Amino acid sequence: MKILLLSEERIRLEGTPGPLTIEADRPDAQYSPFHMLASSLATCVLSVLASWAEHAKLDASGLALEVDWRFAEKPHRVGTIDLKIIWPQLPPERRTAAERAAHLCAIHNTLANAPTVTTEIAS
Repeated sequence: MKILLLSEERIRLEGTPGPLTIEADRPDAQYSPFHMLASSLATCVLSVLASWAEHAKLDASGLALEVDWRFAEKPHRVGTIDLKIIWPQLPPERRTAAERAAHLCAIHNTLANAPTVTTEIAS
């Protein structure tokens, strides 16, 4: 699997074989917590879609995902996340089913239905 840092607010995930790599087109690029958030969503959706494709006997070799986000304020946070599924081999009549499958990702559902987060200082 390969994560490409496309900008400070965008990543691309490709399901290439081999170990996970993180790449950028410039040496000063930093893999930020926001990149990690987007990567977790993309990895989850890619895994669900790859599994669905195998079951449906579809070619997922060109499957990739791009995630970009925009910030919101008060408080400062990620306000919008856009997920684009790039799948050249996906037959047009299977697009709706693939979108439904993508929504089965637990990370997608966690972000769509905000969890309760508690913070405490442990002694």
